[in-house]
Amino acid sequence: MCVLFFAYKVHKNYPLIVAANRDEFYERPTAPVHFWEDDPSILAGRDLKEKGTWMGISTNGRFAALTNFRDPNEPTENKISRGRLVSDYLKSTTYTYEFLKEKQEERNHYRGYNLIAGNDDALFYYSNVQNEIRELTPGIYGLSNHFLDTPWPKVERGKEDLEQCLWKSEQIDEECLFELLKNRDPAERQLLPDTGIGMEWEEKLSSIFIESERYGTRSSTVLKMGSNRQVDITERSLIDGELNTEHFSFQIIKKGDRHL
Repeated sequence: MCVLFFAYKVHKNYPLIVAANRDEFYERPTAPVHFWEDDPSILAGRDLKEKGTWMGISTNGRFAALTNFRDPNEPTENKISRGRLVSDYLKSTTYTYEFLKEKQEERNHYRGYNLIAGNDDALFYYSNVQNEIRELTPGIYGLSNHFLDTPWPKVERGKEDLEQCLWKSEQIDEECLFELLKNRDPAERQLLPDTGIGMEWEEKLSSIFIESERYGTRSSTVLKMGSNRQVDITERSLIDGELNTEHFSFQIIKKGDRHL
């Protein structure tokens, strides 16, 4: 996943609202969001190559999302797939903080990543590059391929658009959230970060929705967790060049401990 925007304990009816794009090479095999056959408690898309995922939620309300940390010079050999971090968390019954402490000890087993994990009671952020576990306070956040709330143009743009969507009405307008995820406008060159990939690619990757010859936005997802413990998730994805839409709603079975 390349970019996600989320509001945590900001809207009175929805403790967690997420709008996210997953960017990947077009040829990488992927399954759209579904309840997994080998673990029906997990609702998520799936990377069919490594069997992990970039974002998902469990029927007991555990939520996690992942972005890669962009560093073209980092070692890649003998690393565990980062997508397993999300699936491992969703399967786990370990308190979130303790789970992240375990991942701290294993931080060098993975390439650079950012992980959001928790539920509507407590939400945490951890990057194995920054190596600090942070419990999040209520607010609107943006995360791309650097640290949480690094002010890249698309991160700032998406946070502003998310805030505008939230205050349109007491109910969340999903189309407003999908519109912000469809933004294809590149950032001005003088505002681009230098992450070591060259200015041509910095510009291609600077829009919220990415398109290129071999790599780009594969799916857009809106997730809402209500104060009544109902979860709604809608995913729009490109499969063989066709737009596919999946929608699921369910009630959280067990709210769990504050730090579960």
